[in-house]
Amino acid sequence: MKLGIIGSGNIGKSIGSWAAKLGYQVIFSAKNEEHASLAAKASGNNARSASVREAVQVSDLVLLAVPYDAAQEVLEDVRSQLSGKILIDVTNALNEDMSDLKLGYTTSAAEEIAKLVPEAKVVKAFNTNFAKIYASQNPTVHGHTLSVFLASDDKIAKTEVGELVSKMGFDPVDTGDLKSARYIEPLAMLNILLGYGLGMGLDIGFSLNHSKAAQSLRAA
Repeated sequence: MKLGIIGSGNIGKSIGSWAAKLGYQVIFSAKNEEHASLAAKASGNNARSASVREAVQVSDLVLLAVPYDAAQEVLEDVRSQLSGKILIDVTNALNEDMSDLKLGYTTSAAEEIAKLVPEAKVVKAFNTNFAKIYASQNPTVHGHTLSVFLASDDKIAKTEVGELVSKMGFDPVDTGDLKSARYIEPLAMLNILLGYGLGMGLDIGFSLNHSKAAQSLRAA
């Protein structure tokens, strides 16, 4: 399975490196090609770097890990390459000081991204945990397995992403259609408020206790 990473920030680098360790063929890409190359070198033999277009074209899964405000420019340039691809949206549409969401109630970052690339299969995931969690390659905090919430209008795409989430050791939680991103993204805002605003730190996250596991999103 090939995973293309768009963006060389902490989230993209950390998830990409972890996926490479799990056996995924990871292709890092970014506007700054040097940053993508450094991320690939740090991630071992299963990783390499390429242009954004090449990374999208050769990958089965594409992780969008750029700031939300940069997403439109990036996606417009690779719209045709994304046709039929699974696009994992990890963005959060935040204002400049990260004190509030730019979008809410009637739409979400994920839904707006889906409008930009209607030919892609957009899956919201990975946006409610801090990059430090992914960098640690440890899906637990104080013995509790963290949840990764997923939303998509495409059930097969959601299952593919759920398998990656499960292989990383997280609890994949199916929240339904992409519209559910309207509720997942405020959860990320709450995590930011707790971690930064209230000083709880970055070793925190949400764990959903549920009696009926979302088996369709778990790797065998």
